Amino acid sequence: MHAELTLSPDERAHGERVLAEVRAAITAAGGAIPFAQFMALALYAPGLGYYSAGARKFGPDGDFTTAPEMSALFGRCVARQCCEVLATTGGAILEFGAGTGALAQTVLETLAALDALPARYLILEVSAELRARQQQRLAALAPALAGRVAWLDRLPEAPFSGVMLANEVLDALPCERFVVRAGRARRLGVALDGHSGGLREVELGGPATGGPDATGAGVPGLPADLDLAALPEGYRGECCPALAPWIATLGATLERGLVLAIDYGLPRSALYLPDRRDGTLLCHFRHRAHDDALRNVGLQDITAWVDFTAVAEAAVDAGLDVAGFSTQAAFLLALGIETDVARESDTALRAARAGEARRLLMPNEMGEIFKAIALARDLDAPLSGFALQDLRRQL
Repeated sequence: MHAELTLSPDERAHGERVLAEVRAAITAAGGAIPFAQFMALALYAPGLGYYSAGARKFGPDGDFTTAPEMSALFGRCVARQCCEVLATTGGAILEFGAGTGALAQTVLETLAALDALPARYLILEVSAELRARQQQRLAALAPALAGRVAWLDRLPEAPFSGVMLANEVLDALPCERFVVRAGRARRLGVALDGHSGGLREVELGGPATGGPDATGAGVPGLPADLDLAALPEGYRGECCPALAPWIATLGATLERGLVLAIDYGLPRSALYLPDRRDGTLLCHFRHRAHDDALRNVGLQDITAWVDFTAVAEAAVDAGLDVAGFSTQAAFLLALGIETDVARESDTALRAARAGEARRLLMPNEMGEIFKAIALARDLDAPLSGFALQDLRRQL
């Protein structure tokens, strides 16, 4: 059964409002818009997009569950990495897209137990609904913790010292889609379907471009070193032109400290493979995953796997050091997740924590699909999370 068959009247009405916004943009553009523009509208249109409107997104009643909501074990490990950095830099923690506030809660409680609280815990959140949930959750913390939390509408203007956290943020940056035709890349877009009244995928006009001499001309953000001739005819893929500017803003703000990003993705050499001919676009709706971004518009999450080589390249361009890159499993193991499980004295709780750890660590769950990358500036602190595994040579 298609997910759209189960929409409530309110959901249908909201979806129509988002579609009206998309249709207006398509009409204004003369018949089609690039996929990245469509994705930006579907996710971030003010008051309408998936992350800007009020629909519940996380947890059993939402569309997906992230690692911090799955288990406090994840946040405890992240907190220990933050502790090492803050001991050198002082300053604050800034979390992007804090979900339900689960990671913030666990990190603050863990750092309090370590007597290593940051001066402030800042949250940059674009969703009014999620901000309200975070505020309710974190207000229940002890006053010494709750009083350190503040919400931002934009990056702080003053030079920032400390740790920036981005858990499952990069995958939701608006991406471009492309298709390979005769060894060159053509940009994909979204147009109106005159028959159904919905949306359809189209190849945008203009000359097909690609290859080492012209990759960037037609598809913004397409890697210049991508060997399109090695990809099969009709291959579809994604690239993220928003990634480099986003990291550049972090580099302009971070005076001293660490950007820690955790997300699903691969180095470029493993991401654009001939057998991955339909790309990595993934949508989440009520805990169902599918690849049709043109249905349930405004009601579902839309993501694409992260090109971690592009992350590293953008970091270097922004004056940041790539200080670590590993699988999520190696990162959590290095930071003591197994010790946390063993420390549970109650047998039933220990068994529950062990189950949570398996989901976070196993290769067929989150352990290898998700990666952790550390981008640093003027940082001499140890990064224990990357002591077990160093995959930077793959970037």
